[in-house]
Amino acid sequence: MQITKNTAVSLNYTMFDAEGKIIDKNHEPIVYLHGDYDNILPAVEVALEGKKAGDSVSVTMAPDEAFGEFDASLIHEEEVGLFPPDIEVGMMFETRNPETEETMQFRVKEIDAGIVTVDGNHPLAGMTIRFDATVLEVRVASEEEVAHGHVHGEHGHDH
Repeated sequence: MQITKNTAVSLNYTMFDAEGKIIDKNHEPIVYLHGDYDNILPAVEVALEGKKAGDSVSVTMAPDEAFGEFDASLIHEEEVGLFPPDIEVGMMFETRNPETEETMQFRVKEIDAGIVTVDGNHPLAGMTIRFDATVLEVRVASEEEVAHGHVHGEHGHDH
């Protein structure tokens, strides 16, 4: 079966930086619902269209196709008292923009002299990424999966 809209796709992947260093690799197969459901990077989804189990793809993406350009305006310094007492570098916090009601995630980058530096950029923002994947399985998605916009079950989403 070929990958088309509303198929559940299982794959293994490895992501590399511009120098060829591995920056991420799955340990369990990932499963996503194919067909513009925002479950996988769009450029990867395009490359996987029409592929079948056993096929491989390699997609190199500029930052704007992958995890976005680095945005210095998303780095903020805040007083340590605004955070929980057990704050540590690497912790993630979610905040809501009062003007737009948009939710954003920030990662703690540094804690120094009572100041916490947080970064709202994706950790891979600004990087050119190569995404290599091998298709393990393709099946027709269930009506429920299509209605929910994601795959259920093993390696998928559980309700």
